[in-house]
Amino acid sequence: MATALSITAEQKDELLKFLKKNRGADLVTVYLAFIEEKYKLHPVLFPRDKTIYQGIEDLIKTLETQNKLWRETEITIQFGQQSVNESTKKIYICPFTGKVFGDNTCPNPQDAIYDWVSKCPENKERIGGLPVKRFFVSEDPEVIKNYISERKASMKKVVYSSAITGKLFNSKAAVIEDFKKNHIKLLTLLEVQNQNRFQIEERFLEFIQKHLTEDKIANFVEALSHHSEFEPYLEKWVESD
Repeated sequence: MATALSITAEQKDELLKFLKKNRGADLVTVYLAFIEEKYKLHPVLFPRDKTIYQGIEDLIKTLETQNKLWRETEITIQFGQQSVNESTKKIYICPFTGKVFGDNTCPNPQDAIYDWVSKCPENKERIGGLPVKRFFVSEDPEVIKNYISERKASMKKVVYSSAITGKLFNSKAAVIEDFKKNHIKLLTLLEVQNQNRFQIEERFLEFIQKHLTEDKIANFVEALSHHSEFEPYLEKWVESD
């Protein structure tokens, strides 16, 4: 026998708010809103992998396990002529010597870094016999600050590069914050259910299938029937059936 479902006062208030805002919502739509509230779901789409996850923490944990979120990188910080200052917003860094060009201290920093790495004496990498033109790019203020500080000698520093964009960040937390801000899309459980363009992560799909069954929805209707506020909606759903 299925366990009776109860609706808390907080859940009831949230459902009534939802129904007031979505007057034409059908039973399944309201049930999905209830499940979303009950289990505090915050589904997210990761467009790059065309996959929907139950929440941002699940997505981040998966990407970290697969080494698809960030990579640890060592950079050389070289100090001398001021190529970076407090107004610099973006820098281009030579991975072989640490030579840096700022977006506000060099007329054409991208051209300059290409020219530099192609002639850099420390650049031993070759493609087709020609020096590679590989370099780092960062807009992270914390990384940029490292190049403003006055030091007598160059130094090595471990930073983190985004596995998605390749941009450098001062910490893993900064990579994750950029990822949350720029590389995911928040969805409702209803949007997840009504789409067919993206795959649903296996554990999240199992969760949806477990809860989206006729007996579970029937239990939900039974729980609603104990609250007089839902009587008009229940009558409408019954009539529509």
